[in-house]
Amino acid sequence: MGAEPHLPVLLKTIITALQPISGGRYIDGTVGAGGHAAGLLEASGPDGEVLGLDLDGEAVGLASARLARFGARAHVVEGSYTGMRAEAGRLGWDVVDGILLDLGVSSMQLDGAGRGFSFLQDGPLDMRFATRTGRTAADVVNFSDESELAEIIFRYGEDRLGRRIARAIVNNRPFESTRGLADVILRAVGRRERIHPATRTFQALRIAVNGELESVEAVLPVAMGLLKAGGRLAVISFHSLEDRLVKEYFRRESVDCICPGRQPVCTCSHRASLLEVYGHKPVEADEAEKELNSRSRSAKLRVAEKLV
Repeated sequence: MGAEPHLPVLLKTIITALQPISGGRYIDGTVGAGGHAAGLLEASGPDGEVLGLDLDGEAVGLASARLARFGARAHVVEGSYTGMRAEAGRLGWDVVDGILLDLGVSSMQLDGAGRGFSFLQDGPLDMRFATRTGRTAADVVNFSDESELAEIIFRYGEDRLGRRIARAIVNNRPFESTRGLADVILRAVGRRERIHPATRTFQALRIAVNGELESVEAVLPVAMGLLKAGGRLAVISFHSLEDRLVKEYFRRESVDCICPGRQPVCTCSHRASLLEVYGHKPVEADEAEKELNSRSRSAKLRVAEKLV
């Protein structure tokens, strides 16, 4: 494992956006190797605290070691960010000053062949963030029917050749390894563009296995409800499906009325609860960071401040 997986994406921008203060309480919902959490702890010294959550037990171990120097100011827990309110409550936190979500798969997970997130190295078809529970990618490809597979690939991978790929998978299963699946997809559709033809299918399987989009939809209102007035939520996403969910939630919660446009009188009683900090467009890494950290090239950051 090289140095790059430990480089937190958009760290300086995150610190600027969340405005950590001494005594503040912060949540890193996807703590990974602890890079962002370390930055928040440094910026909120001498007595700011950070709760870091991650489904990946390996990441929890890495983050715990990295944050050990902060002592009791760092709290690292193995669990989903959707449970952040309960975990914050265990610390006696009713509200927090800032929350960060760094969505999707980490560089560490992609680089490790044993987890099956990438076909660049041959490994088992697993793809679970939480390795002790839930169905694996092998379960999905080997036991789903063709129409279900096609829907997963089309919806989560945004691949218009989903039906052809699903048919090839069904005709060649069972699969146990990442390379075996990638090779079948390559033979089925050939090279169409710069990226490997299996890339979108692997993305789709990972999203389906981990219920990623459902988790994003679930956590956004939880996070906003946990923030104090003036607190901020920062979300980093790496593909359009995640970013679209964040964008739509921020847009909806930043206006008073969400009634249908043709309705002449408001009946929803909805009131704006947040303000988008950087406007309606996401923040991206500058060229220097993209050169230093390849993961930052597709990163999109949206930040919202809670109004009341």
